[in-house]
Amino acid sequence: MNHSIYSADRSTHLKIVVVALVAGIAVAGLGITARTGSDEGLTETARVIKAGKPVVITSSNASLVR
Repeated sequence: MNHSIYSADRSTHLKIVVVALVAGIAVAGLGITARTGSDEGLTETARVIKAGKPVVITSSNASLVR
């Protein structure tokens, strides 16, 4: 058994690649199954936000000395 990835033989590298692929497929599968069902029948009404009074915002770079 090799404890270093640099001195590992070809079969060890292949095992690492296979384990990584299986783990990636498992994570992707869990992500797909965790999605919620179809959105049919779920309707939401839009809320209307009306504008209020206008606001004036000003800025000045002058310093105030008192």
